[in-house]
Amino acid sequence: MSGIGTFFHTYFDWFYIPRITWTDVLDIIIIAYILYHILLWFKTSRAWTLLKGILVLAVFLGVAALLRLNTILWIARNIVSVFVIAIIILFQPELRRALDELGRKKYLNRFFNLDERDGTEERFSDKTVYELVRTAAELSKAKTGALIVIEHDTPLGEYERTGISLDAVVSTQLLVNIFEKNTPLHDGAVIIRENRVVAATCYLPLTDRNDVNKELGTRHRAGLGISENTDSMTIIVSEETGAVSVAYRGQLVRNLNDDSLRKQLELLQDKQLEPRRRRWKKGGQSVGTEARREKPGEGRKRS
Repeated sequence: MSGIGTFFHTYFDWFYIPRITWTDVLDIIIIAYILYHILLWFKTSRAWTLLKGILVLAVFLGVAALLRLNTILWIARNIVSVFVIAIIILFQPELRRALDELGRKKYLNRFFNLDERDGTEERFSDKTVYELVRTAAELSKAKTGALIVIEHDTPLGEYERTGISLDAVVSTQLLVNIFEKNTPLHDGAVIIRENRVVAATCYLPLTDRNDVNKELGTRHRAGLGISENTDSMTIIVSEETGAVSVAYRGQLVRNLNDDSLRKQLELLQDKQLEPRRRRWKKGGQSVGTEARREKPGEGRKRS
Protein backbone atom coordinates (compact mmCIF):
# COMPACT_ATOMS: atom_id res chain seq x y z
CA MET A 1 0.00 0.00 0.00
CA SER A 2 2.86 2.31 0.77
CA GLY A 3 4.22 1.68 -2.74
CA ILE A 4 0.88 2.69 -4.31
CA GLY A 5 0.79 5.81 -2.14
CA THR A 6 4.31 6.70 -3.19
CA PHE A 7 3.37 6.15 -6.85
CA PHE A 8 0.37 8.48 -6.66
CA HIS A 9 2.35 11.02 -4.67
CA THR A 10 5.15 10.98 -7.27
CA TYR A 11 3.16 11.07 -10.50
CA PHE A 12 -0.05 12.82 -9.48
CA ASP A 13 1.31 15.41 -7.10
CA TRP A 14 0.55 18.09 -9.70
CA PHE A 15 -3.13 17.13 -9.59
CA TYR A 16 -3.99 19.17 -6.53
CA ILE A 17 -7.34 20.82 -5.84
CA PRO A 18 -6.83 23.72 -3.45
CA ARG A 19 -9.31 24.54 -0.74
CA ILE A 20 -11.55 27.35 -2.06
CA THR A 21 -12.97 29.86 0.40
CA TRP A 22 -15.49 32.67 -0.04
CA THR A 23 -12.62 35.18 -0.23
CA ASP A 24 -11.22 33.32 -3.25
CA VAL A 25 -14.63 33.46 -4.95
CA LEU A 26 -14.90 37.18 -4.18
CA ASP A 27 -11.39 37.71 -5.54
CA ILE A 28 -12.26 35.94 -8.81
CA ILE A 29 -15.51 37.89 -9.21
CA ILE A 30 -13.76 41.25 -8.69
CA ILE A 31 -10.96 40.41 -11.14
CA ALA A 32 -13.46 39.14 -13.72
CA TYR A 33 -15.54 42.31 -13.34
CA ILE A 34 -12.48 44.56 -13.74
CA LEU A 35 -11.17 42.62 -16.76
CA TYR A 36 -14.61 42.67 -18.41
CA HIS A 37 -14.90 46.45 -18.10
CA ILE A 38 -11.30 46.96 -19.24
CA LEU A 39 -11.96 44.92 -22.38
CA LEU A 40 -15.27 46.72 -22.89
CA TRP A 41 -13.45 50.04 -22.57
CA PHE A 42 -10.82 48.91 -25.06
CA LYS A 43 -13.46 47.84 -27.57
CA THR A 44 -15.46 51.06 -27.38
CA SER A 45 -12.50 53.43 -27.73
CA ARG A 46 -9.53 54.12 -29.95
CA ALA A 47 -7.51 51.99 -27.54
CA TRP A 48 -8.84 48.87 -29.30
CA THR A 49 -6.76 49.65 -32.39
CA LEU A 50 -3.68 50.34 -30.28
CA LEU A 51 -4.23 47.11 -28.35
CA LYS A 52 -4.23 45.09 -31.58
CA GLY A 53 -0.89 46.67 -32.48
CA ILE A 54 0.51 45.70 -29.08
CA LEU A 55 -0.70 42.12 -29.56
CA VAL A 56 1.09 41.96 -32.92
CA LEU A 57 4.32 43.08 -31.22
CA ALA A 58 3.79 40.48 -28.45
CA VAL A 59 3.38 37.70 -31.04
CA PHE A 60 6.53 38.88 -32.82
CA LEU A 61 8.53 38.81 -29.57
CA GLY A 62 7.14 35.33 -28.80
CA VAL A 63 8.40 34.07 -32.15
CA ALA A 64 11.76 35.73 -31.49
CA ALA A 65 11.97 33.92 -28.15
CA LEU A 66 11.17 30.55 -29.75
CA LEU A 67 13.79 31.07 -32.46
CA ARG A 68 16.30 32.42 -29.92
CA LEU A 69 16.80 35.71 -31.76
CA ASN A 70 18.96 37.10 -28.97
CA THR A 71 19.61 40.51 -30.47
CA ILE A 72 15.89 41.27 -30.83
CA LEU A 73 15.22 39.99 -27.31
CA TRP A 74 18.06 42.12 -25.90
CA ILE A 75 16.62 45.22 -27.58
CA ALA A 76 13.13 44.38 -26.26
CA ARG A 77 14.42 43.97 -22.69
CA ASN A 78 16.19 47.32 -22.78
CA ILE A 79 13.32 49.35 -24.19
CA VAL A 80 10.55 47.85 -22.05
CA SER A 81 10.59 50.76 -19.58
CA VAL A 82 10.44 53.29 -22.41
CA PHE A 83 7.66 51.25 -24.00
CA VAL A 84 5.54 51.45 -20.82
CA ILE A 85 5.86 55.24 -20.76
CA ALA A 86 5.01 55.37 -24.46
CA ILE A 87 1.86 53.30 -23.84
CA ILE A 88 0.75 55.72 -21.11
CA ILE A 89 1.28 58.66 -23.47
CA LEU A 90 -0.58 56.95 -26.32
CA PHE A 91 -3.50 56.00 -24.11
CA GLN A 92 -3.60 59.31 -22.23
CA PRO A 93 -6.92 60.58 -23.68
CA GLU A 94 -8.60 57.20 -23.14
CA LEU A 95 -7.19 56.82 -19.61
CA ARG A 96 -8.32 60.30 -18.69
CA ARG A 97 -11.78 59.62 -20.07
CA ALA A 98 -12.03 56.30 -18.22
CA LEU A 99 -10.99 57.86 -14.89
CA ASP A 100 -13.42 60.70 -15.49
CA GLU A 101 -16.23 58.20 -16.12
CA LEU A 102 -15.30 56.40 -12.90
CA GLY A 103 -15.41 59.64 -10.96
CA ARG A 104 -18.88 60.44 -12.27
CA LYS A 105 -20.48 57.35 -10.73
CA LYS A 106 -23.43 58.26 -8.54
CA TYR A 107 -22.52 55.78 -5.81
CA LEU A 108 -19.12 57.46 -5.40
CA ASN A 109 -20.78 60.84 -4.96
CA ARG A 110 -23.04 59.38 -2.30
CA PHE A 111 -20.14 57.57 -0.59
CA PHE A 112 -17.95 60.67 -0.40
CA ASN A 113 -20.97 62.95 0.13
CA LEU A 114 -19.82 65.20 -2.72
CA ASP A 115 -23.32 66.18 -3.77
CA GLU A 116 -24.41 68.96 -1.45
CA ARG A 117 -28.00 68.93 -2.65
CA ASP A 118 -30.48 67.04 -0.49
CA GLY A 119 -31.94 65.05 -3.42
CA THR A 120 -35.17 67.06 -3.67
CA GLU A 121 -33.74 70.20 -5.25
CA GLU A 122 -33.34 70.15 -9.01
CA ARG A 123 -30.16 71.44 -10.63
CA PHE A 124 -31.94 74.25 -12.43
CA SER A 125 -35.47 75.53 -12.38
CA ASP A 126 -38.37 74.96 -14.73
CA LYS A 127 -38.10 78.63 -15.66
CA THR A 128 -34.56 78.01 -16.93
CA VAL A 129 -35.86 75.08 -19.00
CA TYR A 130 -38.57 77.33 -20.42
CA GLU A 131 -36.05 80.07 -21.31
CA LEU A 132 -33.70 77.57 -23.00
CA VAL A 133 -36.49 76.03 -25.07
CA ARG A 134 -37.74 79.46 -26.07
CA THR A 135 -34.19 80.55 -26.95
CA ALA A 136 -33.64 77.50 -29.15
CA ALA A 137 -36.96 78.15 -30.92
CA GLU A 138 -36.12 81.80 -31.67
CA LEU A 139 -32.56 81.04 -32.80
CA SER A 140 -33.84 78.20 -34.98
CA LYS A 141 -36.45 80.46 -36.59
CA ALA A 142 -33.78 83.08 -37.38
CA LYS A 143 -31.24 80.41 -38.42
CA THR A 144 -28.72 81.76 -35.93
CA GLY A 145 -26.02 79.28 -34.92
CA ALA A 146 -25.60 78.58 -31.22
CA LEU A 147 -23.81 76.35 -28.71
CA ILE A 148 -25.24 76.23 -25.19
CA VAL A 149 -23.48 73.93 -22.71
CA ILE A 150 -25.31 73.02 -19.49
CA GLU A 151 -23.09 71.83 -16.66
CA HIS A 152 -24.01 68.66 -14.77
CA ASP A 153 -21.70 66.83 -12.32
CA THR A 154 -18.37 67.44 -14.07
CA PRO A 155 -17.11 71.00 -13.43
CA LEU A 156 -16.54 73.01 -16.62
CA GLY A 157 -14.08 75.47 -15.11
CA GLU A 158 -11.29 74.74 -17.60
CA TYR A 159 -13.60 75.52 -20.52
CA GLU A 160 -15.15 78.48 -18.72
CA ARG A 161 -11.70 80.08 -18.42
CA THR A 162 -11.29 80.08 -22.22
CA GLY A 163 -14.18 82.54 -22.61
CA ILE A 164 -15.44 85.78 -21.13
CA SER A 165 -16.80 85.54 -17.61
CA LEU A 166 -20.45 86.47 -17.07
CA ASP A 167 -22.84 86.17 -14.18
CA ALA A 168 -26.40 86.61 -15.31
CA VAL A 169 -29.74 84.91 -14.93
CA VAL A 170 -30.65 82.68 -17.88
CA SER A 171 -33.07 84.53 -20.14
CA THR A 172 -34.10 84.30 -23.77
CA GLN A 173 -33.27 87.95 -24.44
CA LEU A 174 -29.73 87.56 -23.09
CA LEU A 175 -28.95 84.36 -25.01
CA VAL A 176 -30.43 85.64 -28.28
CA ASN A 177 -28.36 88.82 -28.00
CA ILE A 178 -25.19 86.82 -27.25
CA PHE A 179 -25.54 84.69 -30.39
CA GLU A 180 -26.66 87.54 -32.65
CA LYS A 181 -24.40 87.64 -35.69
CA ASN A 182 -21.54 90.14 -35.76
CA THR A 183 -21.68 90.75 -32.01
CA PRO A 184 -18.54 90.41 -29.85
CA LEU A 185 -19.83 87.37 -27.90
CA HIS A 186 -21.50 85.33 -30.65
CA ASP A 187 -18.49 83.16 -31.52
CA GLY A 188 -17.98 80.12 -29.29
CA ALA A 189 -20.12 78.47 -26.64
CA VAL A 190 -22.13 79.69 -23.68
CA ILE A 191 -21.78 77.78 -20.39
CA ILE A 192 -24.70 77.56 -17.98
CA ARG A 193 -24.36 76.48 -14.37
CA GLU A 194 -27.60 75.95 -12.46
CA ASN A 195 -29.70 79.04 -13.31
CA ARG A 196 -26.86 81.34 -14.34
CA VAL A 197 -24.99 82.11 -17.54
CA VAL A 198 -21.39 81.97 -16.30
CA ALA A 199 -19.34 82.46 -19.49
CA ALA A 200 -19.57 83.12 -23.23
CA THR A 201 -17.28 82.70 -26.26
CA CYS A 202 -15.84 79.53 -24.70
CA TYR A 203 -13.77 77.10 -26.76
CA LEU A 204 -14.80 73.45 -26.70
CA PRO A 205 -12.78 70.34 -27.64
CA LEU A 206 -13.68 68.82 -31.00
CA THR A 207 -14.48 65.12 -31.16
CA ASP A 208 -11.74 63.00 -32.73
CA ARG A 209 -14.05 60.15 -33.72
CA ASN A 210 -13.65 58.93 -37.28
CA ASP A 211 -17.30 57.97 -37.64
CA VAL A 212 -18.55 61.55 -37.53
CA ASN A 213 -20.23 62.50 -40.80
CA LYS A 214 -18.07 64.97 -42.71
CA GLU A 215 -21.20 66.96 -43.47
CA LEU A 216 -21.57 67.88 -39.81
CA GLY A 217 -19.91 71.20 -39.08
CA THR A 218 -17.71 72.44 -36.28
CA ARG A 219 -20.62 73.18 -33.94
CA HIS A 220 -21.78 69.58 -33.92
CA ARG A 221 -18.22 68.29 -33.55
CA ALA A 222 -17.65 70.66 -30.62
CA GLY A 223 -20.93 69.60 -29.00
CA LEU A 224 -19.97 65.95 -29.33
CA GLY A 225 -16.46 66.69 -28.05
CA ILE A 226 -17.61 68.30 -24.81
CA SER A 227 -20.19 65.53 -24.29
CA GLU A 228 -17.43 62.91 -24.59
CA ASN A 229 -15.17 64.66 -22.08
CA THR A 230 -17.84 65.66 -19.55
CA ASP A 231 -21.39 64.73 -18.56
CA SER A 232 -22.77 68.09 -19.67
CA MET A 233 -25.59 68.50 -22.17
CA THR A 234 -25.15 70.79 -25.18
CA ILE A 235 -27.88 72.45 -27.24
CA ILE A 236 -26.76 73.00 -30.83
CA VAL A 237 -28.60 75.22 -33.30
CA SER A 238 -27.56 74.90 -36.94
CA GLU A 239 -26.78 78.15 -38.71
CA GLU A 240 -27.62 76.72 -42.15
CA THR A 241 -30.81 74.78 -41.43
CA GLY A 242 -31.99 76.08 -38.06
CA ALA A 243 -32.26 72.48 -36.81
CA VAL A 244 -31.97 72.01 -33.04
CA SER A 245 -29.82 69.14 -31.74
CA VAL A 246 -28.65 67.89 -28.36
CA ALA A 247 -25.29 66.25 -27.62
CA TYR A 248 -25.15 64.15 -24.45
CA ARG A 249 -22.78 61.36 -23.36
CA GLY A 250 -21.18 61.14 -26.81
CA GLN A 251 -24.51 60.75 -28.62
CA LEU A 252 -26.35 63.16 -30.88
CA VAL A 253 -30.11 63.65 -31.08
CA ARG A 254 -31.18 65.85 -33.97
CA ASN A 255 -34.27 67.62 -35.27
CA LEU A 256 -35.80 68.33 -31.89
CA ASN A 257 -39.02 70.29 -31.51
CA ASP A 258 -39.88 72.36 -28.43
CA ASP A 259 -41.50 69.49 -26.55
CA SER A 260 -38.73 66.96 -27.19
CA LEU A 261 -36.03 69.51 -26.27
CA ARG A 262 -37.86 70.23 -23.01
CA LYS A 263 -37.90 66.52 -22.17
CA GLN A 264 -34.18 66.22 -22.86
CA LEU A 265 -33.48 69.13 -20.49
CA GLU A 266 -35.65 67.54 -17.81
CA LEU A 267 -33.27 64.58 -17.84
CA LEU A 268 -30.55 66.91 -16.57
CA GLN A 269 -32.64 68.55 -13.84
CA ASP A 270 -32.22 65.54 -11.52
CA LYS A 271 -35.74 65.80 -10.23
CA GLN A 272 -37.15 62.89 -8.26
CA LEU A 273 -38.68 61.26 -11.32
CA GLU A 274 -39.31 57.65 -12.21
CA PRO A 275 -36.16 55.92 -13.52
CA ARG A 276 -37.76 55.32 -16.88
CA ARG A 277 -38.19 59.07 -17.40
CA ARG A 278 -34.60 59.83 -16.45
CA ARG A 279 -33.06 57.07 -18.52
CA TRP A 280 -31.09 58.06 -21.62
CA LYS A 281 -32.27 55.46 -24.10
CA LYS A 282 -29.61 53.47 -25.89
CA GLY A 283 -31.42 52.82 -29.13
CA GLY A 284 -34.43 53.56 -31.24
CA GLN A 285 -36.43 56.74 -30.93
CA SER A 286 -35.45 59.02 -28.09
CA VAL A 287 -37.89 61.46 -26.55
CA GLY A 288 -40.54 63.30 -28.55
CA THR A 289 -42.23 62.13 -31.70
CA GLU A 290 -39.90 64.01 -34.00
CA ALA A 291 -36.62 63.35 -32.21
CA ARG A 292 -34.42 60.83 -33.95
CA ARG A 293 -31.29 59.35 -32.38
CA GLU A 294 -28.47 58.70 -34.75
CA LYS A 295 -24.81 58.01 -34.68
CA PRO A 296 -22.60 61.01 -35.38
CA GLY A 297 -21.73 59.46 -38.74
CA GLU A 298 -25.28 59.83 -39.99
CA GLY A 299 -27.11 62.91 -41.16
CA ARG A 300 -27.64 65.02 -44.20
CA LYS A 301 -27.19 68.65 -43.27
CA ARG A 302 -24.17 70.67 -42.31
CA SER A 303 -24.26 73.29 -39.61
